[in-house]
Amino acid sequence: MLNTQLKNTLCSLAHAIALHYGKSCEVAVHDLTGENAADSSIIYIENGEVTGRKVGDGASAVVLEQLSQAEQTREDRIGYFTKTSDGKVLKSTTVYIRDDKGRAIAIFSVNHDISALSVAAAALTELTAPASASEPERITPHVEELLDELLWRSTELIGKPVSLMNKDDKQRAVRWLNSKGALLITKSGDKIANYFGISKFTLYSYLTDEDTETNKA
Repeated sequence: MLNTQLKNTLCSLAHAIALHYGKSCEVAVHDLTGENAADSSIIYIENGEVTGRKVGDGASAVVLEQLSQAEQTREDRIGYFTKTSDGKVLKSTTVYIRDDKGRAIAIFSVNHDISALSVAAAALTELTAPASASEPERITPHVEELLDELLWRSTELIGKPVSLMNKDDKQRAVRWLNSKGALLITKSGDKIANYFGISKFTLYSYLTDEDTETNKA
């Protein structure tokens, strides 16, 4: 039997957690020191309606499985999912309370009914999910920063620094920038030309060549 001080401490903690999370959160204290611990381990429980258990009832299947194992293999389990017979989805935590010799003498368990939260999460996921799988586009506060971002991304697209780019690489990068609307930004032509070390004439010739190729196609 658990000593009075430890029992009172665990029950007070269970009461506090139950009050904090509300009626959807069951918190139970199991005494493992009795001869029939597997059958009637619960000595304190709050919000037992979550699982339908009460004081005097036994441990859950997960706990029973642990109790059947050797002492040294019993491990705390944090935030795992369980399910009640009536279909509630629970997020559960099982913590072993040990004596000074390392023997498990009690269990502190939390079973939080997240059924309603799961439904809400699924609805929110559907609402917030993009139409296609891709990284979120970055939103910059100023067009100057946007142009810098696009220039960096064009370099990343080619996969090499400007100093190592040949004409085809630069032409590809410039065309990509044009497809992203970079050249619609005021005075962007000068900055793009300087970035790639080409003249503005060469810059626009890359785009003219693209139009010619498109018309031929």
